[in-house]
Amino acid sequence: MITILDKIIENKRLEVSERRSASPVDRLEKSPFFNRTTFSLKESLKAEKTSGIIAEFKRMSPSAGWINRTADPVDITKGYVQSGAAALSVLTDRNYFSGMRDDLMRVREVNNCPILRKDFTIDSYQVIEAKAIGADAILLIASVLDNTSIRELAEVAHDVGLEVILEVHDSSELAFLNDWIDIVGVNNRNLKKMETDVQTSIDLSGKIPSQYLKISESGIHDSETIAYLKGLGYRGFLIGEHFMKQGDPAKACRNFIKQMNAE
Repeated sequence: MITILDKIIENKRLEVSERRSASPVDRLEKSPFFNRTTFSLKESLKAEKTSGIIAEFKRMSPSAGWINRTADPVDITKGYVQSGAAALSVLTDRNYFSGMRDDLMRVREVNNCPILRKDFTIDSYQVIEAKAIGADAILLIASVLDNTSIRELAEVAHDVGLEVILEVHDSSELAFLNDWIDIVGVNNRNLKKMETDVQTSIDLSGKIPSQYLKISESGIHDSETIAYLKGLGYRGFLIGEHFMKQGDPAKACRNFIKQMNAE
């Protein structure tokens, strides 16, 4: 059966081919952002007084539909950072998440913190593009890549100064870890079934090698869950939909972090 993830990856291959023709690598390398010194997501999450929150800008998703159709990336992400977010995540997939590369560029211009480009990275072109639009880190999803591709893409990322999150959903995908991976992200959402359960992070917590910083992604709605996951060794917590579905996402982020700090 063809899943929504299969459709996303099929579309992504076409998109990458079109983007490469429209804006070749040599043009990307002339971007004002390409030679900038990046911020370290890993170090931000390891900082002593960090909130650990990676606050995400996301208008829609295949599982939730429209979350916040009129959201402005600049206003919301500035508010996230002012509220105490340790880092930002910006969706750049247009067809399934209504994201844009321009969103990340605009966010980069107004925020001095690590930014994760959230997309389905399957080609080295996208890695170069991520640096060119102002990202500090990329996501490699184990369920859509093989061992060789993950290593090659991670090496390219390090060559241009980007950090790499390997996103996993089950223990078998931990076999794809290599020396070029900076962070392991446990996605609580099953991308094939679009079902979410924080138990995934709980189950995998003790199976991730200790040398990798680990973050939990998706399905986090309260500070109690954060406290529990911290006890299991998680240092970062990617939250998007919970904030974005509120009338004021930045205020929702601020209240969430205040509640965390009060406990």
